[in-house]
Amino acid sequence: MLSLFVLAAACRLVGASVLDNGTVLTVNGIPYYAGGAPLGRLDGTDGMAAGNGHGLALIPMNIIETSKATFQGSDLSGIVASYQDTDDVFQPAFLQSIYIRSTTAWQPVVNVSSLASTLVGFNTSFLMAAGNIHGQATGVKLSVGTIDGNLPKGPYFISASSGNIFKAHRLYGDDNLAFIQGVISDENDGFLSLSAVTENVMAKSIAVPSRLYYDATEAQPLAGLRLGVKDIYHVKGVATSGGNRAYFYLYGAQNTTAPSVQRLIDLGAVLVGKMGTVQFANGDRPTADWVDLHAPFNPRADGYQDPSGSSTGPGAGIASYDWLDIAVGSDTGGSMRGPAGAQGIYGNRPSTGAISMDNVIPLSPVSDSAGIFTRSGKLWATVTQAWYQNTTAEWMYTNSTSYPPILYRSLEASDWTAAPITPAAATVIDGWVSKLEQFLNINSTITNLTAQWEETRGDAPASLQDMLYLTYGVFVSHDQWNLLGKQFFADYAAVNGGRQPFINPGPLARWRWSQENATDEVYAQGLQNITTFKNWYETAGFGRHDPESCSEGLYIYPFFIGEPSYRNSYRFSAPTRPPLGFGDSSVSVMAGVPEVVVPIGEVSYNSTVSMQTEYLPITMALRMARGCDHALATLVGDLETAGVLQPVLTGRRLYE
Repeated sequence: MLSLFVLAAACRLVGASVLDNGTVLTVNGIPYYAGGAPLGRLDGTDGMAAGNGHGLALIPMNIIETSKATFQGSDLSGIVASYQDTDDVFQPAFLQSIYIRSTTAWQPVVNVSSLASTLVGFNTSFLMAAGNIHGQATGVKLSVGTIDGNLPKGPYFISASSGNIFKAHRLYGDDNLAFIQGVISDENDGFLSLSAVTENVMAKSIAVPSRLYYDATEAQPLAGLRLGVKDIYHVKGVATSGGNRAYFYLYGAQNTTAPSVQRLIDLGAVLVGKMGTVQFANGDRPTADWVDLHAPFNPRADGYQDPSGSSTGPGAGIASYDWLDIAVGSDTGGSMRGPAGAQGIYGNRPSTGAISMDNVIPLSPVSDSAGIFTRSGKLWATVTQAWYQNTTAEWMYTNSTSYPPILYRSLEASDWTAAPITPAAATVIDGWVSKLEQFLNINSTITNLTAQWEETRGDAPASLQDMLYLTYGVFVSHDQWNLLGKQFFADYAAVNGGRQPFINPGPLARWRWSQENATDEVYAQGLQNITTFKNWYETAGFGRHDPESCSEGLYIYPFFIGEPSYRNSYRFSAPTRPPLGFGDSSVSVMAGVPEVVVPIGEVSYNSTVSMQTEYLPITMALRMARGCDHALATLVGDLETAGVLQPVLTGRRLYE
């Protein structure tokens, strides 16, 4: 057997490059990941390697902060209890090694004798502090040392031999396939693909850092919120798939993080993974069209309902996992609102242009937008108001002093559902609208978009449907083929002997359709139609501004009505074109106005999968005038405070 000396010499001779990809550890049955890059170093670890008891290179450690002059057992017990209440990464095993640090200018006096029984109860083997440590406790080794590095409180792993300190990440399985890959910070303005994998069927592992590392501030109101992003947003150091294997391997790791994602990171959010998308942000059915990658699973009801798209992974992740706080998707024609509706969570499309879409795989610049998913209306409001801060735009309003004075109500369900509203769903909807009317202290005005157009259109075409029937299909297929498809095909062919990459049936049909039907002339006419509609909506429609409430009206309509849509149901025919037509959900796309889908209740159905009674979400869409994103967020947050809206749970049911 070669000695370590000989092996080391051999590596030097051949110029071997060795990269530490981190370590997977199991602590009391829970898997953890310790990153390869140390964050700091603790002096004073003498004897730790020999006395750690289990022979591992890394051992659990916890940094404890105190403002008290004298640190006692009751102080330690209280801190540990608060850690357990607020953090899913921390567990008592991290008390094997404790480092006590003051939050004040002076170091606390640590009387180990007074801590003895508490330390024994926590199975502590090592107690360390910067100074003023005295006394003794049976089985506890004491050390005076300092940490090189500005590390926050919380759990870590420490090298018993070198004193190097590593972040503690808890590893979670992605049972519903919401993620493409887990990512971790490279601690240098970029990210790395997570190399750790735990045992799951097809699923990735996702590493989440301790919540104790982060404290919200005015500059970072989102500090510590765990963030997943749809895999069309580029992230520095990580490859983007766009839901396509060929794209992922062809272009590799990206050099820049999308500004929209970077802004959330700057606000304190912690990126933990890239999430599943319908290929290149188009719209598809799980069974028929998801060929290259597998469709994420909607956790609601029987677990086999269509999760909707194209922000499928972010929506499924928020509905599935308590350990994920927020997720970014995109909405061009409904790709945020569809998953929000199908899974009973909060999800929006903002005013078009509210945030940069640079360094994002495009569907169409005409209406591409970045939205956020949450399980809480208050959290959605907080993120929205911090994220959309484009105060340089004249149309972006960040202040309002009242709620909209008019409540417009459409009685027809969204064009995202083909079924009529059932009596059970109508009861839920009517009851919620009544609560909304009471909160706003106004009666809703029943309205009809088509009728309003016909009465007030002026010289515009008589039929709104005819004018806008082709428009969405034309601009998304035209733009994605010209901005993505052409160059992708050329780049792939150049390094693959002239071959064409595999494209899923949905986007491929759209690209082919565009080459025959979305000519430059037809495209130009479509843009003119959008301008006509937008001008009408802001003057004679429902998108007029108000100096006090920002939006003169709040427009509401049922979005998802609790009808089953099984993921194992095939299409009647293969896709041959992009979606055509115009409905209520198209208004925000064409007018560029903000709209959010919110959960309001559930209805039961008899599942053909579980053969049991299951429950599906009922959701409503709320819309305001262009630029009133902050006013809409304020309203949603206030509605949750008043109990008109409620936060939802993960899993099969929205509520207990």
